[in-house]
Amino acid sequence: MSRTPRISYVDPSTVGDPAMLAEFERCAREGTPRPESQAVRAHVPAVFWSFANSWRDVFHQGVADHSIKELCRLYVSRAVKCEFCGNQRSIKSSKAGMTEDATLDLINFESSKRYDERQKAALSYAEAITWDLPVDDAFWARLHRQFSEPELVEIGYFIALTMGQQRWLRTLDIEHHQVLVGQSGSMAPGFETPEALVHSKSSPDYWARKDATASTQAAE
Repeated sequence: MSRTPRISYVDPSTVGDPAMLAEFERCAREGTPRPESQAVRAHVPAVFWSFANSWRDVFHQGVADHSIKELCRLYVSRAVKCEFCGNQRSIKSSKAGMTEDATLDLINFESSKRYDERQKAALSYAEAITWDLPVDDAFWARLHRQFSEPELVEIGYFIALTMGQQRWLRTLDIEHHQVLVGQSGSMAPGFETPEALVHSKSSPDYWARKDATASTQAAE
């Protein structure tokens, strides 16, 4: 847990804005986002609030099913290997019945039996946006069969937002349990405490390690 972020954390105890401090405390309690990423964004309050408000209005609320958006968020985490984001889970999705099984085949979602056609369509949207894949009439027909146009706008915007943020966060060397320590809001199972996080990340079954090994073997 000794990693030093490439951009320093703003210490919440130095924040004079009661609304910002309340949002920090919500992040520690409920997560998504966790307080460490917001402690970096807090260097520029407009950035802090832009992300907080977008996450509230587009991810936690909005017109599209929240768990669909959570699946897309986790797909991006696996695709770009943002460990900070990939080790979080939405409490709202968990309460709605989403289990850890939903995270197991994200990269190979098309051939998996874990996802229904609506979920696969959303994940294909995330895949195309993340990897800048070519799309055609069949691609869009598939999406329009499953989602309304407002849903497609919201899901597409959310995927683009989370992809950009995760690509940025993975460069910062930030880690969980470094800001407002002691609360485990939205942490994935096995990552709820500093000790559990270290243990889980050292396991040969750790998702980022397995994905990296698979990529190396594929290259060979």
